[in-house]
Amino acid sequence: MRVILYTGKGGVGKTSAAAATGLRLADMGYRTIVISTDVAHSLADSFDVTLGATPTPIATNLWGQEVDILHEIKTNWGAIRKYMISILAWQGLDLVMAEELAILPGMDEISSLLYITRYQESNDYDVVIVDCAPTGETLRLLSFPDVARWWVQKILPIERKATAVMKPLVTPLLHMPLPEKDVFDAVEGLFKRLDKMHALLADPRNASVRLVLNAEKMVIKETQRTFTYLNLYGYPVDAIVCNRLLPPEVESGYFEDWRASQERYLDLIKDAFSPIPILKAPFFDREVVGPEMLRRMAQAIFGETDPSKVLFKGKSHQIEKQDGYFVLNVPLPFSTKGEVSLMRTGDELVIQVGRQRRNLILPRALAGMDVGEAKLSDEALHVRFNKRTGGTTGKGTSRRKRS
Repeated sequence: MRVILYTGKGGVGKTSAAAATGLRLADMGYRTIVISTDVAHSLADSFDVTLGATPTPIATNLWGQEVDILHEIKTNWGAIRKYMISILAWQGLDLVMAEELAILPGMDEISSLLYITRYQESNDYDVVIVDCAPTGETLRLLSFPDVARWWVQKILPIERKATAVMKPLVTPLLHMPLPEKDVFDAVEGLFKRLDKMHALLADPRNASVRLVLNAEKMVIKETQRTFTYLNLYGYPVDAIVCNRLLPPEVESGYFEDWRASQERYLDLIKDAFSPIPILKAPFFDREVVGPEMLRRMAQAIFGETDPSKVLFKGKSHQIEKQDGYFVLNVPLPFSTKGEVSLMRTGDELVIQVGRQRRNLILPRALAGMDVGEAKLSDEALHVRFNKRTGGTTGKGTSRRKRS
């Protein structure tokens, strides 16, 4: 089963891109479902249909789903929810308020993504398209399995034992409800499902992330940052979708300067994300709603390419921990030491090879460190980051040349 996630800054058109991809795949004969993980669902509006909490037929081979968090909690998280309500009631909250507060932030997005593993096991679909929440929420969600794994390995066994010891003492004295075995089992089961989801989404043979952006400075910067974080978490990105590009017909007149600005930023996008393919969609002459416009958008983005194919294999860069250091690895095939140089400005690292430059936005973990050793070997640039020892702020500019 193929999984494709679309995310991007709010308002760039990621829902339209996801819907258009889903409709194109269904037209090609793939059994396709499009799931929305965004709290503010707009997937149904994009298809111009009504969608529910369970898969709803939209067209031949195409289903849509907007996850309902209340439905999910009642169906799948009963034991956890029941215990949370009892704790809140013990704190003095009335039952209605306790039921509302028992829905933790992020549970709706997590529930949506867990459907991916469920559909993989059921083999009901050939392709799952995920219309993700805006980038900030998506990154928090995708990093959650790492936290979950830590809880399962380190904290959960301790909590089980502590509860078994404390329950005979605490319950009679404080009348405080402590979790039963079914609650621990439910939490452990949830974390294991999240871990399985992470393994599925991090496998480039099965899953890809596609970043949607507009040719605007603020959007590009956020997308670069997202791209770096996705590499950090091990999620493969196989395409960038540049949406709402003004067509050549507006070369003169009111939008002339705006189109020229887009052309400049399009060059920046190509430099920043190379060698990831850049797919383009124009600013259409009408709103992208309904099957006709979604098919037009899919044609503009993919042409005759099968959207289910992996459009890029490999990583444009990777961050890993080695011997207590963080190391940034950037593939630079056919490069020689004399033509590669680095420049660090704040949270940006500029890599220049000959006349070509690439700007990488560093994640916060690296932005607070100093650039240490940088070397070119095995057709890749390896940059080591050291813990800051004081005396520098990281906001200035430094330059290193390899000779």
